[in-house]
Amino acid sequence: MTDNPTNKPTRRRLPPWLRRPLPAGATYHCTEQTLADLALQTICTNANCPNRGQCWARGTATVLILGNICTRNCKFCSVGTGRPLPPDPSEPARVAEMARRMDLKYLVITSVNRDDLPDGGAAQFRDCIIEIRRRRPDMKFEILTPDFRRCQAQALEILRPALPFVFAHNVEVVPELYARARAGGDYRESLDLLRLAKDTYGDIITKSSIMLGLGETDEQIERALADLRAVRCDRITIGQYLKPSKDSLDVVEYVTPAKFDQWKNRALGLGFSWVCAEPFARSSYFAERDNAR
Repeated sequence: MTDNPTNKPTRRRLPPWLRRPLPAGATYHCTEQTLADLALQTICTNANCPNRGQCWARGTATVLILGNICTRNCKFCSVGTGRPLPPDPSEPARVAEMARRMDLKYLVITSVNRDDLPDGGAAQFRDCIIEIRRRRPDMKFEILTPDFRRCQAQALEILRPALPFVFAHNVEVVPELYARARAGGDYRESLDLLRLAKDTYGDIITKSSIMLGLGETDEQIERALADLRAVRCDRITIGQYLKPSKDSLDVVEYVTPAKFDQWKNRALGLGFSWVCAEPFARSSYFAERDNAR
């Protein structure tokens, strides 16, 4: 073992498959300017997503509605926590203008947890979709929602007028890691939301995501994938956890691309209709690819 007289944690070096070029290019800067002009938040910046350069250079971004202050403090995430502001009534129009300027065909909308709101923020998701669709009737949508703690059935009914959309909610990690990584969440409650979405909306496409590299075992991953199929989850992304801030959990393992290929094949074997399993996979990563809505 190497001596470490300062007793500071040794920072893991990124393996070659996890290195990204610096963001650049005219489309990237146009995306950046559009978001700044409209005062819109994205999960790309607030969560320090490693794919921001690639996605923005393709003219896509995942909009973060309802502010950038979360009512929870998950240790895998770098989004700020505290007391958020009330929903901004101008936000749907600004998101719609972004979609128009960027000539988007497919948009992923997500939000922070808003446990302070009686509907968990569902009405803002609905209003954004309806306003965009009013201006762009051909737009297709994916919503990545919080777990709507204590108001799941109510939230799904509020969202009904905004159908159709792909309904995504992330379990994030295997259940054995919730106490350490996602203390404000409940694994069974997340599964219940995905099940309820299927029961409420019928043939809707549902989607979830899980991160690897936090110390989970293969058996735990296998069980989590089986749990998601048991609630009829259709799509899954499986990606590498990367520490987004100094206060976030440390990476335990860098999973190899070959191992991700194995998990992709296993997920397809379990019956998922769409699988993105690779080190940089995130819930909205290439979400528009092969979309069915």
